[in-house]
Amino acid sequence: MSAVETISNTSSESKYLPPRSPFEYIIIIELLGLLYGSSGRFLSPENLVGRSGSNFPPNSATLSGLFAASQGKDTDIRDLMLAGPFWGNVNELTSQEQNFYVPTPNNYLVKDKEIVDKLTWSKEEKKWLNKGGDAPVDKYDSNTWLSINQWEKPEKVKKNPWKFLAHLHPRLELEERHVIRNYEEQGSLFLENSVQMKIGKCLVYLSNTELESGWYRFGGEGHMVDVRCEPICKPLAELFKQPVGNKFALITPGVWGSNRLSKRVPICLQTSRNQNEEINEGAVWQLEALFTARPIPFRYRLGGKGDTKLLSRGRYAVPAGTVYILKEPINQPWQDWNVNWFPKEGPSLKRWGCGLALPLAE
Repeated sequence: MSAVETISNTSSESKYLPPRSPFEYIIIIELLGLLYGSSGRFLSPENLVGRSGSNFPPNSATLSGLFAASQGKDTDIRDLMLAGPFWGNVNELTSQEQNFYVPTPNNYLVKDKEIVDKLTWSKEEKKWLNKGGDAPVDKYDSNTWLSINQWEKPEKVKKNPWKFLAHLHPRLELEERHVIRNYEEQGSLFLENSVQMKIGKCLVYLSNTELESGWYRFGGEGHMVDVRCEPICKPLAELFKQPVGNKFALITPGVWGSNRLSKRVPICLQTSRNQNEEINEGAVWQLEALFTARPIPFRYRLGGKGDTKLLSRGRYAVPAGTVYILKEPINQPWQDWNVNWFPKEGPSLKRWGCGLALPLAE
């Protein structure tokens, strides 16, 4: 299912505004076998060994299709707000003290799953330094995940609980689940970039709307997953209600800027009525320091005319784990951030949990 299907439930500009309500539910998704692990394209015949366009876990916009499938096209879900992706252990998400894993802030230095040091910003030297007052020169682990229950006092991290597999897949007819008959033009098989998760692991998303539990087709190629919805426990709810202050980290990718330009911070944007162009771009946040990595491709909409829908021009996102230090604090939690900070084409990207942030301790 595609997130685009939820857009038809709205009919006016005012209905596109997301709510300012806290997350109330945790969506738990267990894979029933393999899951599709690419973003918009398959492995090419020239690159059968590599992982062309690998993208996993699916972003929160993919999850919105399950709400459309569960609640029906006639149900108004304009108040939907989601965030993710994260992952967790199934047995840790049914207790009153729920736990799952979020991207590790970039200023934490990790070796062998241990946080061995923490970088802090030096205003005097204008650089990130470790506890000894030096700039790090060693190599450290990347793409790690931190327990949400250890967010305020981090100790250890985890690695990805999944692996990519090259899976030979039959090409199906467009109108039926049957191997294609006219295989002379396209061929009857293609190589799918699949993902396998370890037993007992699951994907986790946050939602302000309850989702009916059950089996759904999720992500590309319609693989089946088992979905369960649990009320969020009080300690987690309180964590997400904390103001982010002037030092915080993103736990989901942040897409900032206009529809044409991607930025590192939210911008004030006005549109010229006569020239139909974007003007008066100015940063909302005044940066003191930024610790980030390379921007990542981020697609969230379809283009094309008529019945033919193609992936439209993508955007670049500030990756999860990015650490911001601002000159002026933000005395609000993420849920209360101004909706005008978020780009919008149809629904605001705040609806998909864009740039979800948590405060960092000194």
